[in-house]
Amino acid sequence: MKLAVDPHMVRDTPLLELPGLVAELGYSAIELSPRDDFLPFFVHPRAGREQIAAFRRELAAADVEIASVLPLYKWSGPDEDARQAAVRYWKRAIQITVDLGCRQMNSEFNGRPEAAQASEAQFWRSMEELLPVFEREGVRLALEPHPDDFIEDGCAAVDMVRGIDSDLVTFLYCAPHTFHQGGDLAGIMRYAGPLLTQLHIADSFDHTASSGLRYIVNPPGSTVRVHQHLDVGQGEVDWDLFFASLAEVGFDGIATVCVFAWEDRARESLVSNREKVARYASKHGLELT
Repeated sequence: MKLAVDPHMVRDTPLLELPGLVAELGYSAIELSPRDDFLPFFVHPRAGREQIAAFRRELAAADVEIASVLPLYKWSGPDEDARQAAVRYWKRAIQITVDLGCRQMNSEFNGRPEAAQASEAQFWRSMEELLPVFEREGVRLALEPHPDDFIEDGCAAVDMVRGIDSDLVTFLYCAPHTFHQGGDLAGIMRYAGPLLTQLHIADSFDHTASSGLRYIVNPPGSTVRVHQHLDVGQGEVDWDLFFASLAEVGFDGIATVCVFAWEDRARESLVSNREKVARYASKHGLELT
């Protein structure tokens, strides 16, 4: 199991200093999430060839690799102009991923839950355009259901991945979304089986507990989705069950620490979570690389 880090909490670190910082924190792999100067949220990538080449040199010098690239685009939204723009952004992001020497990407289904069928139709339209690009470039894609996507349930998302029917497209289980995916993390992992190739590791509270009033959101009836990306152990994800289930299904993919809550102590948090993941993995017979 390859351990990586999402550097979102240290995103203000200059790009060329990021590999050295990641190595200093004890990680040897990065899941490159959106940052304004490289792959921003929802708009065209900003990365150019000289910047990519310089970043690769710094990665090599720090002995750090890009395990995966995470772009976020509105490729399933009901607006067709926005969908077409997102496909263009995706194509450039795929090329940047290849230029970084990486062959793994991951993202969210996106779309709108109140327009699920229309969003799914847009998703398939985008996949028809993009899957040949992934195949041509030999780039794999892991997809996760996200709170407020057109698909939020874990098992339903696995079914969607199966329906794509490509060896390049797999399922990502995001631990802090456990209680939006249905709450049955072991069941979802078993259901995914070999389609489970990537993990996001952070903790969260169960918003469905206490008769649904763990969080109180005003006005009443709001459809807002609330979750956290806390340090491991600060929420209600069952981490022994999580790692035992990974061992049960023989997981051997990418596990990314993606804690976002503690920018005021980002370095301490990322080191602490790396150590916690290592302890749980060792306890359950999982080997980290």
